[in-house]
Amino acid sequence: MFVSLFGTGVLVGPSWALEAGRELPDSELASHAKLLELSTPYGGRALGEAKLYFSDSAPSLPNPNAELSRARAHAVDLETACPDEDTAEVGLSEMENTFILLSESERDSLPVAGAGYDVWEGKLDHLGALVAPANRRSGLGFQSVAFAQKHAMDAGLIPQ
Repeated sequence: MFVSLFGTGVLVGPSWALEAGRELPDSELASHAKLLELSTPYGGRALGEAKLYFSDSAPSLPNPNAELSRARAHAVDLETACPDEDTAEVGLSEMENTFILLSESERDSLPVAGAGYDVWEGKLDHLGALVAPANRRSGLGFQSVAFAQKHAMDAGLIPQ
Protein backbone atom coordinates (compact mmCIF):
# COMPACT_ATOMS: atom_id res chain seq x y z
CA MET A 1 0.00 0.00 0.00
CA PHE A 2 1.27 3.45 -0.84
CA VAL A 3 -0.03 6.57 0.91
CA SER A 4 0.96 10.14 0.21
CA LEU A 5 -0.02 13.10 2.39
CA PHE A 6 1.51 16.59 2.43
CA GLY A 7 4.26 15.53 0.04
CA THR A 8 5.34 12.61 2.24
CA GLY A 9 5.01 9.16 0.69
CA VAL A 10 4.86 5.96 2.72
CA LEU A 11 5.08 2.46 1.25
CA VAL A 12 3.73 -0.22 3.60
CA GLY A 13 3.90 -3.95 3.00
CA PRO A 14 6.03 -7.07 3.27
CA SER A 15 9.83 -6.79 2.98
CA TRP A 16 9.89 -7.85 -0.69
CA ALA A 17 7.52 -4.98 -1.56
CA LEU A 18 9.58 -2.44 0.36
CA GLU A 19 12.73 -3.62 -1.38
CA ALA A 20 11.08 -3.52 -4.84
CA GLY A 21 9.82 0.01 -4.25
CA ARG A 22 12.88 1.41 -2.50
CA GLU A 23 14.32 3.22 -5.53
CA LEU A 24 11.03 4.19 -7.18
CA PRO A 25 9.81 7.77 -7.02
CA ASP A 26 6.55 8.52 -5.22
CA SER A 27 4.90 9.38 -8.55
CA GLU A 28 5.36 5.75 -9.69
CA LEU A 29 4.40 4.22 -6.34
CA ALA A 30 1.15 6.23 -6.42
CA SER A 31 0.19 4.32 -9.57
CA HIS A 32 -2.21 1.44 -9.02
CA ALA A 33 -0.73 -0.28 -12.09
CA LYS A 34 2.83 -0.06 -10.70
CA LEU A 35 1.85 -1.59 -7.34
CA LEU A 36 0.05 -4.39 -9.14
CA GLU A 37 3.12 -4.99 -11.33
CA LEU A 38 5.36 -5.21 -8.26
CA SER A 39 3.06 -7.55 -6.34
CA THR A 40 1.77 -9.93 -9.03
CA PRO A 41 4.78 -12.32 -8.79
CA TYR A 42 4.00 -12.67 -5.08
CA GLY A 43 0.30 -13.35 -5.50
CA GLY A 44 -0.75 -9.72 -5.19
CA ARG A 45 -4.23 -8.77 -6.32
CA ALA A 46 -5.87 -5.49 -7.02
CA LEU A 47 -8.14 -3.93 -4.45
CA GLY A 48 -8.21 -0.67 -6.38
CA GLU A 49 -7.42 2.88 -5.48
CA ALA A 50 -9.05 4.44 -2.45
CA LYS A 51 -9.61 7.95 -1.19
CA LEU A 52 -8.14 8.68 2.21
CA TYR A 53 -9.14 11.50 4.47
CA PHE A 54 -7.05 13.18 7.10
CA SER A 55 -7.53 15.63 9.89
CA ASP A 56 -5.49 18.69 10.64
CA SER A 57 -6.99 19.42 14.05
CA ALA A 58 -7.72 17.29 17.08
CA PRO A 59 -11.41 16.73 17.82
CA SER A 60 -13.05 17.67 21.06
CA LEU A 61 -14.04 14.65 23.08
CA PRO A 62 -17.86 14.43 23.37
CA ASN A 63 -17.66 12.57 26.67
CA PRO A 64 -14.15 12.83 28.13
CA ASN A 65 -15.23 10.74 31.14
CA ALA A 66 -16.37 7.74 29.07
CA GLU A 67 -15.14 4.35 30.28
CA LEU A 68 -12.25 3.58 27.97
CA SER A 69 -10.14 0.45 27.74
CA ARG A 70 -6.81 -0.06 25.99
CA ALA A 71 -6.92 -3.84 26.60
CA ARG A 72 -6.56 -6.06 23.53
CA ALA A 73 -9.08 -8.48 25.06
CA HIS A 74 -11.79 -5.80 24.82
CA ALA A 75 -10.92 -5.25 21.13
CA VAL A 76 -11.29 -8.99 20.53
CA ASP A 77 -14.65 -9.00 22.37
CA LEU A 78 -15.87 -6.11 20.19
CA GLU A 79 -14.81 -7.96 17.04
CA THR A 80 -16.74 -11.02 18.21
CA ALA A 81 -19.90 -8.89 18.38
CA CYS A 82 -19.45 -7.60 14.80
CA PRO A 83 -19.88 -9.17 11.34
CA ASP A 84 -16.78 -10.92 9.98
CA GLU A 85 -16.47 -8.59 6.97
CA ASP A 86 -16.33 -5.56 9.28
CA THR A 87 -13.68 -7.05 11.56
CA ALA A 88 -11.57 -8.20 8.60
CA GLU A 89 -11.64 -4.71 7.07
CA VAL A 90 -10.61 -2.93 10.29
CA GLY A 91 -8.37 -5.47 12.09
CA LEU A 92 -8.84 -3.59 15.36
CA SER A 93 -7.39 -6.21 17.72
CA GLU A 94 -4.18 -6.32 15.67
CA MET A 95 -3.56 -2.56 15.80
CA GLU A 96 -0.69 -1.12 17.85
CA ASN A 97 -2.96 1.34 19.69
CA THR A 98 -6.58 0.62 20.58
CA PHE A 99 -9.26 2.67 22.34
CA ILE A 100 -12.36 0.69 23.27
CA LEU A 101 -15.47 2.35 24.71
CA LEU A 102 -17.24 0.21 27.28
CA SER A 103 -20.94 0.26 28.06
CA GLU A 104 -22.05 2.30 31.03
CA SER A 105 -24.10 -0.58 32.41
CA GLU A 106 -23.97 -1.18 36.15
CA ARG A 107 -23.71 -4.98 35.65
CA ASP A 108 -21.37 -5.43 32.72
CA SER A 109 -18.71 -3.35 31.03
CA LEU A 110 -19.09 -4.64 27.48
CA PRO A 111 -17.25 -3.11 24.52
CA VAL A 112 -19.63 -1.07 22.34
CA ALA A 113 -17.26 0.78 19.97
CA GLY A 114 -13.58 1.09 19.34
CA ALA A 115 -10.94 2.72 17.22
CA GLY A 116 -7.26 2.13 16.82
CA TYR A 117 -4.27 2.95 14.73
CA ASP A 118 -0.97 1.65 13.47
CA VAL A 119 1.99 3.99 12.94
CA TRP A 120 3.34 4.03 9.40
CA GLU A 121 6.94 5.12 8.92
CA GLY A 122 6.79 7.18 12.10
CA LYS A 123 4.69 9.81 10.30
CA LEU A 124 1.15 8.66 9.62
CA ASP A 125 -1.37 6.91 11.76
CA HIS A 126 -3.56 4.48 9.86
CA LEU A 127 -6.86 4.68 11.72
CA GLY A 128 -9.76 2.23 11.77
CA ALA A 129 -13.01 2.04 13.75
CA LEU A 130 -15.56 -0.59 14.65
CA VAL A 131 -18.97 -0.28 16.32
CA ALA A 132 -21.10 -3.16 17.60
CA PRO A 133 -24.21 -3.43 15.38
CA ALA A 134 -26.60 -2.70 18.28
CA ASN A 135 -24.76 0.59 18.96
CA ARG A 136 -24.40 1.99 15.46
CA ARG A 137 -25.68 5.47 14.61
CA SER A 138 -25.36 6.52 18.26
CA GLY A 139 -22.22 8.67 18.08
CA LEU A 140 -20.08 6.06 19.84
CA GLY A 141 -17.99 5.45 16.71
CA PHE A 142 -17.23 9.16 16.48
CA GLN A 143 -16.29 9.23 20.14
CA SER A 144 -13.91 6.26 19.89
CA VAL A 145 -12.28 7.78 16.80
CA ALA A 146 -11.88 11.08 18.66
CA PHE A 147 -9.90 9.35 21.43
CA ALA A 148 -7.64 7.56 18.93
CA GLN A 149 -7.17 10.65 16.77
CA LYS A 150 -6.30 12.89 19.73
CA HIS A 151 -3.78 10.33 21.00
CA ALA A 152 -2.14 10.12 17.56
CA MET A 153 -2.02 13.88 17.07
CA ASP A 154 -0.59 14.37 20.56
CA ALA A 155 2.18 11.99 19.44
CA GLY A 156 2.88 14.20 16.38
CA LEU A 157 1.32 11.86 13.83
CA ILE A 158 -0.92 12.70 10.87
CA PRO A 159 -4.16 10.71 11.25
CA GLN A 160 -5.57 9.18 8.09
